[in-house]
Amino acid sequence: MAGVGVLAAPAIAQAQDVVRWRMSASWPKTLDVMYGSAEQLAERVRELSGGRFEIRVFPAGEIVPAPQNLDAVANGSVECCHTLSSFHLGKEPALAFDAGMAFGLNARQQIAWLVQGGGQEQLRDLYKSFGTVNFNCGNTGVQMGGWFRKEIKSVDDIKGLTMRIGGIGGMVLSRLGAIPQQIAAGDIYPSLEKGAIDAAEWIGPHDDYRLGLHRVAPYYYAPGWWEGSAAITCLVGEKAWTDLPPDLQAIFTVACNEQSRNMLARYDALNPVALRKLIAEGAKVSYFPRDLMDAAYAAAQELWVELSDTSPHFAAIYPQWKAFQEEEVLWFRIAESALDGYTNRVVGQTG
Repeated sequence: MAGVGVLAAPAIAQAQDVVRWRMSASWPKTLDVMYGSAEQLAERVRELSGGRFEIRVFPAGEIVPAPQNLDAVANGSVECCHTLSSFHLGKEPALAFDAGMAFGLNARQQIAWLVQGGGQEQLRDLYKSFGTVNFNCGNTGVQMGGWFRKEIKSVDDIKGLTMRIGGIGGMVLSRLGAIPQQIAAGDIYPSLEKGAIDAAEWIGPHDDYRLGLHRVAPYYYAPGWWEGSAAITCLVGEKAWTDLPPDLQAIFTVACNEQSRNMLARYDALNPVALRKLIAEGAKVSYFPRDLMDAAYAAAQELWVELSDTSPHFAAIYPQWKAFQEEEVLWFRIAESALDGYTNRVVGQTG
């Protein structure tokens, strides 16, 4: 019996050494790519740590609603959350640089800015003011421009239109005469069906198809100019992070980096399939008219000036971010856009 006690002691000690975190996600379980990515991140952490680091993921609303995730991490209610920073713009407009700006960087450019352009350092300073540490852990890529009950032929058709849209996009559209509304995913379909709203943006073909929005608002517009990069962020409380051993910090960082690739890859693979289904079921896909795009771009530039005047954080980040974007556009215009434009035309004709 003495031998049993000797064997059991290390197992008990090992169990006591396991780090256990709770992650509050901003997504319902029905968002299989978004919520699934949070679960994959947690599983990868467990796998790489040999079971020493376990993260339990909770869907939106189970611990706190999505807009309260930043507060929950900051006050220690949970160790971390999986979120889109746009949910928290009411606290600080500069958080938009983390998710993506209207007419801003695309997904590749966003990563370049974070990793090589000084973006991560600037965002770390910003999130430090909330007592949190940020990690990029995904991206949807450019989103669609949403579903409309009527055709949009010019910028004038936006005036008086009630649209489910939040964040920077809603701030810009309000300048064009639209009335932005923030509505939970489950309420979008009935709101469109009853005419309570005239339009709604969600994410893109894969997620939009699951909501069935094409059945009540058939006009599907591109592009989602307000989110050229909808980057997903994992926020960790400062104390939880500093208490984590260095090797587990490295494991968590690696797992987040993997999901930055995996989420975007899943959306790029799933969206074309869903888009074909939407078109087959009656969705009328089109592009926003040029005068609307031009008016929205001009309104966005005016908004950046105003936000710089009211937010020291926005004023500190914007000049560096803008300079980086101008450099990226120079390169992408010469090589990436030229090749994409030609290939898209040729493959579209023969494929």
